[in-house]
Amino acid sequence: MLAIMGAMDEEIELLLADLQAPETLTFSGVTLHKGTLEGVPVLLTRGGIGKVNAALTTAYLLMQGATQVIFTGVAGGVHPELRVGDIVVSTDCVQHDVDVGALGYELGSIPGELPAWPADETLRAVALEAARDVEGVRVLDGRVASGDQFIASREGVQRLWTLFGAACAEMEGAAVAQVCSKAGVPFVIIRSVSDTADHDANVDYRTFMPLVARHAKQVVRGMLARLTPQA
Repeated sequence: MLAIMGAMDEEIELLLADLQAPETLTFSGVTLHKGTLEGVPVLLTRGGIGKVNAALTTAYLLMQGATQVIFTGVAGGVHPELRVGDIVVSTDCVQHDVDVGALGYELGSIPGELPAWPADETLRAVALEAARDVEGVRVLDGRVASGDQFIASREGVQRLWTLFGAACAEMEGAAVAQVCSKAGVPFVIIRSVSDTADHDANVDYRTFMPLVARHAKQVVRGMLARLTPQA
C-alpha cells in the first residue's frame, strides 16, 4: 500500500479528486482517504503543518498498512540555483531546529538517532524520472531541512545552506523520514519551490500554490504509473 501525504489541502486536492473507489478512514485528528490512483492502491491524506502533525499522521498511515510513503508539497528554496516552481527530490532529511550542542552533539543531531534520514533509492530514482517530465522547471535532488519555523529571511536561508547544505526548507519532511526510518518503511520527499531568498515569501506562496499543486499531481501520478507492474 502506497501512502501519499501533503501538509495542506491544496497540496493533495487534485490527487484526491482523481481517487477511485474512495473510502474515508477517520481517527483522532487524522483523516485518511483510501482508494486507487493509476491502478495502484493508495492512502492519501493531509497531515497538517509542522513536525508533530507529520509524525502523528505518518504513524497512522503505517498502522493502516502503508509500505511506502511519498510526501509532496511546497518548500522554500535554499540551494542558490533554485527558482520558484522548481522541484526538489530528497536525498536525505535533517531537522535543522534541533540543538543539543550543550551535550556535545552536532547541530541537527538527535541523541540516539541518525544524523540524517536517507530517502529510499528506488523511490528517489522514480521521483526524479517523473519530475523531469514537468516542463520548464529545474529538478534537483538534495537535502531537505525541516523545522518548526517558516524561514523567510536571507540570513535564515544562508544558515541552512552553510550549516546543512540544504536544498530546501520546510516543516514536515524530516519527521516523516524519522518515523518511516524507524519502521523500516521506504519514503521520499518531493517539494516544489514556492519561494526563495530572492523573493517575497508571502507573495510567491499565494501566487504559485496552484502551479505547485499541478506539479505535485503530475509527479505523483508519473511515479504511480512507473511503479505499476506492466502486463
